[in-house]
Amino acid sequence: MNHRESKIESLVLGGGCFWCTEAAYLLLPGVKKVTSGYAGGREANPTYEQICAHATGHAEVIRIEFDPALVALETLLEFFWQVHDPTQVGGQGNDHGPQYRSIILYADEAQRAAAEESRAVAGRLFRAPITTEIALLEKFWPAEAYHQNYFAQHPGQGYCAAVIAPKIRKLSKALGTGGH
Repeated sequence: MNHRESKIESLVLGGGCFWCTEAAYLLLPGVKKVTSGYAGGREANPTYEQICAHATGHAEVIRIEFDPALVALETLLEFFWQVHDPTQVGGQGNDHGPQYRSIILYADEAQRAAAEESRAVAGRLFRAPITTEIALLEKFWPAEAYHQNYFAQHPGQGYCAAVIAPKIRKLSKALGTGGH
């Protein structure tokens, strides 16, 4: 039997607060690492303060590093439609502003085609039109260190306890992975 090492691939998505999407994607088998960051804008090396001031055009996003032998790109995209409301304009839930927009940033033509197909399929599941932007990933900027793995490090923090924890429990139950 020929054992070859799987090539790790990455996908960049934004679906509201990156603390939420990061915690959600860490639930999926085959996801090796999730990094919170910024993309989709024009400013080099943006800071959280610049993002919040709407000075960069960037969205809060996550870069998902995954093993395609264990989890398909299509599975990651299908999950995307479950972890946020892709029909909401101007943010997610109580998080308002363009930095919280729904966005898929593709790295190549295969990801673009998969994203477009996924959005078309998801469009049949929602009553309102999907507002998710699909765009070429120009550059991913990792967020500041204190944003990384935020939910796991701060489960009792107000936003984490009130917003993220219930979402993670619901997703865990749906995935059959138990609750947090």
